[in-house]
Formats: sequence, C-alpha cells, structure tokens
Amino acid sequence: MIKVIRHYSYWVALVITLLVVLQSIFSYYQISRTNQFIAQLNQGKDIDPEQLKQAAPELQLARASYLKNKHRYKEAQASLSQIINQGSQKMQAISRFNLGNAYLSEAIELAEAMQINEATALASLAKQSYRHALALDSGYWDAKYNLELAMRLLPEMDRIVMEKDDPIPEKKAKLWATVPGFPRGLP
Repeated sequence: MIKVIRHYSYWVALVITLLVVLQSIFSYYQISRTNQFIAQLNQGKDIDPEQLKQAAPELQLARASYLKNKHRYKEAQASLSQIINQGSQKMQAISRFNLGNAYLSEAIELAEAMQINEATALASLAKQSYRHALALDSGYWDAKYNLELAMRLLPEMDRIVMEKDDPIPEKKAKLWATVPGFPRGLP
C-alpha cells in the first residue's frame, strides 16, 4: 500500500514539475517576443497594431512613446488610453504620466503655432493626467516636475489669449504677485 502511494506521488510530482516548466517556457517566450518588439520600436520601425492585441502593457507603452516621438499624438493618446487602468499601480501611474506628456507635447506645439484655445485644453488635460499619476504614486518626481511645467505654461497662454481677445486695458499686476510661491528677501 505504501509503495503504491509512493509510486503515485512520484507521478504527481513529475506532472506538476512538467506543468511548471511548460508555463515557464511560455512566459519566457512572451517576454522574449515583447523585448523583440520593443527593440524594433527603438530602431524606429513601427509595429502593426494587430500584433498588439493581447500584448503586455509595457509593449503598448513603448509603442505609444514611439508614436509621441514621431509627433503622432492622437494615436499615442489613444494607445495610452487603452492601457491606463492595466497592470500594477506603478504601471498605471507611468501610463498616466506618459499620457500627460503626449498632451503637453502637443499643447506646446500648438502654442508655438498660436493655436491657443486648443493648446489650453490640452495643457489642462496634461495637468489632469499628471495629478492622476501623482494620486497613484505620490513620490513620482517626474510627474511633479511636469505638472509644475504645465501649470506654468497655462497662465502664460491665458495671458496671450487675454491680450489678443480683450482690447480693454487692465491694471498690470506686480511681478512678484504673479510668481508662484512666497516672496523672499528684504521687507
């Protein structure tokens, strides 16, 4: 009786070991394939969107970064919007940060082209994305820095809109009152 139990326990252990090995091989294949696609994106070659179905969020994030660098902002934003709630909390924060970067980059280009209304809306979306990233990871310094940048960009654009649209002269504010933070120095 003990020999039979021992015999079956060996077979069960062998089957479990075989399943673990097969699962490890499959995981290795998926990681290797994802790394090949990311290397392809780093070389400047795009990936067919059909290949991204069921892909890891990291690959979709890499493709969105590729699209942003090619100034294809709408496609990058759409790609990031698909993965914004996938993965770990850290991955979600990174996705929202990159979405904010796509909005901010497009806003800066539009502001330079003097399309202020569109740039203002995109800068607001960028600020919102950075705030969401910070809500998920309060120590995310890159998101804090870019949020500050977006907050500084937006008042400048508001000032340009007011100068163009409002012919009524207003009192100019003192410079120290418009700079964020508390003044330092002599009273």
